[in-house]
Amino acid sequence: MSEYRRPRITGAQVFFTVALARRGSSLLTDEVTRLREAVRVTKAERPFEIGAWVLLPDHLHCIWTLPAGDADFSTRWRLIKSRFSRGLPKGPLRASHELRQERGIWQRRFWEHHIRDRNDYLVHLRYCWMNPVKHGLVERPEDWPYSSLHRDARFRADMGLAM
Repeated sequence: MSEYRRPRITGAQVFFTVALARRGSSLLTDEVTRLREAVRVTKAERPFEIGAWVLLPDHLHCIWTLPAGDADFSTRWRLIKSRFSRGLPKGPLRASHELRQERGIWQRRFWEHHIRDRNDYLVHLRYCWMNPVKHGLVERPEDWPYSSLHRDARFRADMGLAM
């Protein structure tokens, strides 16, 4: 089995896409309180800043800033995923999930992109905010309830998303 190597850049800003194993599910929005608690507890143990977050029914996108001297986002995602999954009813499992004692709720990996500069940050911020529109969930980004757009009024005008 190949070993995936991720860059280790301490204090980085990183854009993530994290998805459920069953695309088309609505588990994330159905269990939003459970996910918020998993993130809250993980942030308390292993701090990071959330620059943006959008939660869709079967995947999420977010931008994190890690503390200076810290590059370990993989452990944070492992903790968030496991805390979210604990207590959920078990569904049908693939043999590969059983062998690894996984619940089979999440895709094993996630996609990350290290933010290069302010323009790159704004591109990914806008991507987070516009994703519910892209997926046909709402007509306007401000109509989606599971988005940091509502928290980030100071950026809306710059992004052409004034409410």
